[in-house]
Amino acid sequence: MSESATLYIVPTPIGNLDDISPRALTVLSEVDWIAAEDTRHTHKLLQHFSVNTRTLSLHEHNEDKRTAMLCQRLKDGEAVALVSDAGTPLISDPGFILVRRCREEGIPVVALPGPCAAITALSASGLPTDKFMFEGFLPPKTGPRKQVLEGLSERTFTTVYYEAPRRVLDTVQDVCETLGEHRHIVLAKELTKTFETYVDGAAKDVAEWLQEDPVRQKGEFVLMISPAAAQQKALPPEALSLLASLKPLLPLKKAAAIVAEHYNLKKNALYQAGLEMDGE
Repeated sequence: MSESATLYIVPTPIGNLDDISPRALTVLSEVDWIAAEDTRHTHKLLQHFSVNTRTLSLHEHNEDKRTAMLCQRLKDGEAVALVSDAGTPLISDPGFILVRRCREEGIPVVALPGPCAAITALSASGLPTDKFMFEGFLPPKTGPRKQVLEGLSERTFTTVYYEAPRRVLDTVQDVCETLGEHRHIVLAKELTKTFETYVDGAAKDVAEWLQEDPVRQKGEFVLMISPAAAQQKALPPEALSLLASLKPLLPLKKAAAIVAEHYNLKKNALYQAGLEMDGE
């Protein structure tokens, strides 16, 4: 490597292998070691791109031990790349302990930009992006999961979660129970892959979509929950009246867009208001 004793944080594709950057391939090819969440998974990626760098595992069960060893190798002048199974390392994946230790010991850390499922999904969701919170995975058990979701009842910005296929239906149903059947959510599935899908609408409709075909519950999911419609009460009565008149004639998104343009209002607020009308 042109720079020794550097830890590189290297994002890898979340599905489509063409999303890996030339810079990422250069780093992976030239470092002395690649620390991988699952070396078997990473070997498939490296073989695809003819990268022959040595690998070692770094996951949640051995990160403490590996951190001490890797820091010593970095101090000895060996360069290391950190990767996860997919996407940007440390984002709901191991690596925090290693990066913090490197910072504490003055070892250079260089992060490469690249794929991240949360940001990819959010950017195409149609939900507000000026302020959002990413919270990783929800608790696996229903009770604690509902407690977390209840905390979103008055949240005024978009919230992003990852969810496992075996829990995705239960989680969306918990959204219905805690935040209301008409809370606007977006579910992104199999990002960048052949069957990439976005399901956008009221929580009850997304739950029904998942139930209609068990195959729809397979894959990797990003769940995005819209802000609470705190601004809905401030919508002018005449705007709500026009929206109510247009709803039977047009798709809700189109009706909300027309009213928003006519009254110089936020389309998302009107869309949420339209969903609430359905629940009345």
